[in-house]
Amino acid sequence: MGYNRRDFIGAGMIATTASFLTSMNAFALPNIISKKAAEGFALKIMAPYWGFQGSVTDFCKKAKQDGYDGIEILWSAQIADELFNALKQYKLEVGFLCRGDEPVPATHFATFQKVLKEAIEHKYQKPLYINVHSGKDFFKYEDNKKFIDFTVQYAKKTGVPIYHETHRSRMLYSAPASLRYLEENPDLRITLDISHWCNVSESLLEDQPATVELAISRTDHIHSRVGHEQGPQISDPRAPEWQTTVAAHFAWWDKVVAIKKQQGKVLTMLTEFGPPTYMPTVPFTNVPIADQWAINTFMMQIWKKRYL
Repeated sequence: MGYNRRDFIGAGMIATTASFLTSMNAFALPNIISKKAAEGFALKIMAPYWGFQGSVTDFCKKAKQDGYDGIEILWSAQIADELFNALKQYKLEVGFLCRGDEPVPATHFATFQKVLKEAIEHKYQKPLYINVHSGKDFFKYEDNKKFIDFTVQYAKKTGVPIYHETHRSRMLYSAPASLRYLEENPDLRITLDISHWCNVSESLLEDQPATVELAISRTDHIHSRVGHEQGPQISDPRAPEWQTTVAAHFAWWDKVVAIKKQQGKVLTMLTEFGPPTYMPTVPFTNVPIADQWAINTFMMQIWKKRYL
């Protein structure tokens, strides 16, 4: 019997769809290990403003419609009025990203302190948390430690948790670089974006389990982007060719959720698959090969099914 090109393509699409549904359903299964939660546990899932094409108000409306608990956005005093009106209108919580970018430690730290104070000490709604890009990978340990010391004291003073993100170019840019900060600063709390560590190490961190476990024990916020050995973001977590990589990330996230459920504490999570150039594009067009918003809502839905 002949097997023409149309039959071949159709069969391929059916196989791919079946594989996609199987993998999607597998990750959506409830996580048995962390099923029972102590009183006080809550999972709050935030939408990323990064990459959204539209106003802050439109963004908040869409985040609410699609089932998010809140949003994470770079702090800016210029958008504060519109932002907090939209948050109130759509009953959303907010977490802010704060940072300094200067290459000189003293001026960088001054900007960092100023931005953090603006993001917390304003007349509007209190943020759920602050996520910080702190220091630089080329600053000395002593210079980077100032960021930790400041945030630990400032979080205690204000009651707003402050988390240092494991992010490339920052002080926690890799697992081995982060180890000293974690070991010598027991009050350091982090945003675990482990995709960066996979990229920097060109591995799924199989050879650094002790450092990963220590980081997991200090995690209060997660960026659930999936990275791989050659980049900070896979093309699409729904694609069957990435399922081993996605499974590795869920294994790490399972442990964080289990700790929070056991402790009866709040865990926040940002679905942070990004736009181009984090998102791969079609050559010569700069057209993204997948829908960023659809991927992020997929991650949100899987997290709810798996952990709630």
